[in-house]
Amino acid sequence: MSDHPPLAPAWAHPSAIVDEGAEIGPGTRIWHFAHVCAGARIGQRCSLGQNVYVAPTARIGEGVKIQNNVSVYDGVVLEDDVFCGPSVVFTNVRHPRAHVSRRDAYLQTHVERGATLGANTTVVCGVRVGAYAFVGAGAVVTRDVAPYALVVGQPARQIGWACFCGLTLPLPSPHSTCTECGRRYRLEKDALAPL
Repeated sequence: MSDHPPLAPAWAHPSAIVDEGAEIGPGTRIWHFAHVCAGARIGQRCSLGQNVYVAPTARIGEGVKIQNNVSVYDGVVLEDDVFCGPSVVFTNVRHPRAHVSRRDAYLQTHVERGATLGANTTVVCGVRVGAYAFVGAGAVVTRDVAPYALVVGQPARQIGWACFCGLTLPLPSPHSTCTECGRRYRLEKDALAPL
């Protein structure tokens, strides 16, 4: 028996468009002027802000928060508990041309569990953002981001590590402890591993 109360049904603002055939989990809230296409799958307890677009093959896990003005295009997968700040940009074709159809060339972008994409981040298609990674506002992600990595800039480059709770960790040598939540990590071959 669960200790949690049952979730309310999914809710969409009257100005939102949710096409028949979209799968929306309970407890999910869809705000003003959003559009969720038929075939899209969104888990429970998600929040889609104003003017969010979700394409037919997009996959969104549970507990995902997508702020205003984000388009989650075909080929984008957001695992559970991902945070997308305002105006995050995803792409799905590497060499777009208006006069050339490349629908068969869509590349998958995969954002793993608990990762944060700061406001105005651009994620070029075909990359993987690792679990609990933290991408700083305005970054342009052109290559894979390691789990727990803290990346900033254009193009994004790693400048440190982020804790499960989101705070920047002291540089591991070879261990590190979060000053807020107390979680401990160790550095193993350029990868951060929780203890």
